[in-house]
Amino acid sequence: MYTIDISLKHSPVSLSVQRKEEADAKAIYNQVLDALRSQQPQLLELTCEKMEGKTVGVMVAEISAVQLTEKSGISPTGKPPGFAALVEP
Repeated sequence: MYTIDISLKHSPVSLSVQRKEEADAKAIYNQVLDALRSQQPQLLELTCEKMEGKTVGVMVAEISAVQLTEKSGISPTGKPPGFAALVEP
């Protein structure tokens, strides 16, 4: 399962949708990047293959980052993948 995480400006919460196939996940990732590059005010609507009925709509101007990861649960280090992690000394 591949996950596309979208980080929003001024929000600690990220949005995510999943795809079963790598090619489909890369297509969504590139769709988000293309929307960001266009700099046109638009609404981006994405659906999720893992959770049927899950649909996410986000204004492109509110996106600060996008990440594509292959998820197979928790990583061997016990930390979930993401944009940032807190590390204790």
